[in-house]
Amino acid sequence: MSCGEPHEKDCSEVLDHLYEYLDREMPEGECADFQVHLDECSPCLEKYGLEQAVKKLVKRCCGHDDVPSDLRSKVMGRIDLIRAGETVPEVSVLEQAKKEQAQREQADAEASGSGPSGPSDAGPSDARTKTARTE
Repeated sequence: MSCGEPHEKDCSEVLDHLYEYLDREMPEGECADFQVHLDECSPCLEKYGLEQAVKKLVKRCCGHDDVPSDLRSKVMGRIDLIRAGETVPEVSVLEQAKKEQAQREQADAEASGSGPSGPSDAGPSDARTKTARTE
């Protein structure tokens, strides 16, 4: 996207780093350059406004959900892979985090002796229940 006008900062560069600007994760000097660009470039300003609105909507709708503790680092890792042009795994970050959390919970349960350890875990009460159902 470009408005066709020459800018000190190229439109593609601005859009590549838009979320750093939105999230206030950008160094002060670069923020000033971004603001100058947004003041001059209506297509980039429009994109900024749209992304800002989406971010507010997500915060309002999803801001109270519990997030797995390592999800942010996984998301940032994926972003770094994408920026570096590397291949990104097909599975979503959230699904991967949920799967790893479930594996940790299962391992913790098995370590404490309360988790399923396979079919041999069936005790006498299971046998009585099966017998009662067949009678």
